[in-house]
This record gives sequence, C-alpha cells and structure tokens, in this order.
Amino acid sequence: MGAPRKSWFALGLVALTSLAACTPEVPRTVDPGTRPQTRIAPLPVVTPAPSAESEALALYYGRLQNDLLAQGLLRGDGGGADTAFTDTMLARNFVRIALFDEYVTDGDFLRPQATVSRLRRWDQPVRMSVEFGPSVAPDQRARDQASVASYAARLGRVTGQSIRVSDSAPNFHVLILNEDDRRAYGNRLREIVPGISTGSLNAILNLPRDQLCIVVAFSEGGSASYSKAVAVIRAEHPALLRTSCIHEELAQGLGLANDSPQARPSIFNDDEEFGLLTSHDELLLRMLYDPRLQTGMAPATAAPIARQIAREIMASGPS
Repeated sequence: MGAPRKSWFALGLVALTSLAACTPEVPRTVDPGTRPQTRIAPLPVVTPAPSAESEALALYYGRLQNDLLAQGLLRGDGGGADTAFTDTMLARNFVRIALFDEYVTDGDFLRPQATVSRLRRWDQPVRMSVEFGPSVAPDQRARDQASVASYAARLGRVTGQSIRVSDSAPNFHVLILNEDDRRAYGNRLREIVPGISTGSLNAILNLPRDQLCIVVAFSEGGSASYSKAVAVIRAEHPALLRTSCIHEELAQGLGLANDSPQARPSIFNDDEEFGLLTSHDELLLRMLYDPRLQTGMAPATAAPIARQIAREIMASGPS
C-alpha cells in the first residue's frame, strides 16, 4: 500500500445545536389574561456509538498522524528559507496543478491519471455549508464548523472571489462523516447533486482507507465554470489531519485540481510535507482568479499569461 493521500477529481448543513439547557422563565407578576411563555430547551445532539470498523480507523489515523509528525511532516509554517521558490517555479507549478486533472473516468469508477485540462474555477459566489454525520460529537462539530468558516474567509481574501459559509442555497457542501455515515450517504448525495454519476458516487461511498479525504466539483453542460462541489472529510481523523484535509480539499475545489511532486512549499503534493495552506499555495489561488485568465482557457493560452502574473507577483513581493 502506498502512502495515504488526499484525493481530488473534477467532473464536468448544519447549524450547530446549542447544548446549554434553557431554564423556563416565569414573570413574578402576570397580567390578567396573559399566559407565561415557557422556553423549550433544545434537544441535545445524540451521537450513536461508532462501529468497530470506525473505531479501528480512528486508531489507524491517530497513529498515522503521529508517524507523520515524527518525520517532520504536516508542517504548518507556510514555508520558509528552506523552501524558496522563483517566479519560474511558481508558474510551472500553476500550470501543472491548475491545468491538469488528477483523475479520469473509467466506466463506473475513477482512476488516477494526470490529463491535460482547461482552466476551471468558480464564476459565481461560493456558498459553503458544513454537514455532519450523526456520529460526529457536538464538540467536534463546533471546532470543525469554526475551522471551515475561518478558512473560507481566508480563501475569499486570497482569491478576491466571494466565498463564505452559508446554509442559504449552498453550492459547496463540506461533509464531515465517519465510515458508517459515509457508506449510508448515497441518497443524501443524490439530493445534493441530482444526476450524480455512478463513478462519482462510488468514489465517495467506497473511499479506500489510504485516501484521507476527497472533493468532487461539477460543471453544467460541459462548461469549465463550476456550479457545485462536494468535499468529504473523514470524521475519524485526529484534529490536525482533519484540518489538513479541510485546507487541501476546499482549495482544490476552487479549481486547483491536480497535485505535483515538484510543488514546494505546497499542500498540492502527496508527500504530506505541508499540512496547511502555504504562502506558495496562496499565490496559486491568487493567480487562478486573476482576471487576465479566463475560465475555460486551454493550457497553451493560459501558460504565458500565468508566467507573466508570476513574474509580477514575485517582483512586487507576495503580499
């Protein structure tokens, strides 16, 4: 088995429940004909016990995180003097990551194979919702909800694109599920993405253990402009691995569809050296949403523009 990896391919809600009990308040003096209003305490979130398989996965991913940290991986420093890069390197990485797909459709399944693609991104506001499986505990829900909200705001600042967390007509669904939840999520996925292909459905429902998380982005009518995305994060992950998955999948769901072993410092690299979005990755996102690039551009057209943008960015300093 190869090293565990995050996963991406491209095709084409929860509001936290308060656990604080409310004490009914009855006024000391009640006007005649007025009935005191009793507050009804919200029902607590009931989380079913995880299966033995889910518990085994939680143990496995906990050990995996410890092993990666012991090797000096999952860095969160954003890169430093040891990871310097030039405008040429930045432009090269952009072309490889933004203008290639990581997966191809093979019947009812998807298999890894880097293929040339067009520039894809969102041309409409991105509204992210966070949805949890019933097995996810309330304290984890609160932490992950806050993590996604904070990160969405950061992505919006970096790209200049409207990106926010909202349960009003969401088009980017972040699903945090354990093994039991995910395998039973077929009907819900069909609700989120009517007409979802068998390949996309299988990729999510049958996620192998060595794939830490996954994101699927969808376009309508063959367009290169995204209209919907679904990211699936394993609830069994310990905190840092979950955050790492959130960082990579949400960024890739904006249009950075591929990975590259040459990209450094970057989370778009399966070596897991970096666990959180880096300064280099912020520049890739900034380039992706530069108005000089247009959705649907072919690599031959986009590459020289990307090189010019990279030169300008590096000359002015990565602000």
